[in-house]
Amino acid sequence: MSTRHIQTVNEQSACDVCGRTLLRGERAEVYLAGTNRRNVCELCTTRALHEGWVREGTAPALDESESAVDRRRSLMAKLRSRREAAATSSHDVDRNHGSRRQAAGREPRHVRAVPTNAEHRVASAVDKFNSSEHCRTIAGVARSLGEPGVAVRPSDTRASVVNIVVTWELCWYRYEVDLSDDQPSVRRAGQGYELSELEPFELEANAIADERGTVTLAVE
Repeated sequence: MSTRHIQTVNEQSACDVCGRTLLRGERAEVYLAGTNRRNVCELCTTRALHEGWVREGTAPALDESESAVDRRRSLMAKLRSRREAAATSSHDVDRNHGSRRQAAGREPRHVRAVPTNAEHRVASAVDKFNSSEHCRTIAGVARSLGEPGVAVRPSDTRASVVNIVVTWELCWYRYEVDLSDDQPSVRRAGQGYELSELEPFELEANAIADERGTVTLAVE
């Protein structure tokens, strides 16, 4: 517990802040200004603290203060070392992850094996087309224009692609089935209203389409 130095007016004490002589029964508290002791009245304690004075009995000894500073510096040094070590470890982890991602990026894409036999490619393309939404287009047109002619042939320029051309007297549709993807894709590659826009072999039907738009290869 801190002790207070109490003086009375008999000693004719005065506040070292405001210079006022203390009244009878008024207490003066002792503050330290460096190594000097100062009497401070109760009205001037805030001003004393503002000046940097410390109330006697509340400040640690100089050697203890220096020891505390040394301990704080030691603790800060340890924390700084830990942060630097953690940052280095994190950098190494990120670098390793980055290397793995780069290595993964160089891995070849898994490509679905394309049937080498032309008949197998055509059969695979027909199966894929029949499971696509394009059958509904063919069925819708067939309800108005009747049964179409269908030519299914491998592409001359792309080994993994099979062309399916569906024709009526008044219009035609061309579809490409790409068998090289992990999930073979079917897309509409063109359409028109004049059969003269097509190559002669695209008019040579080798399949039919029923009322549901399902394509069936002709049996030779």
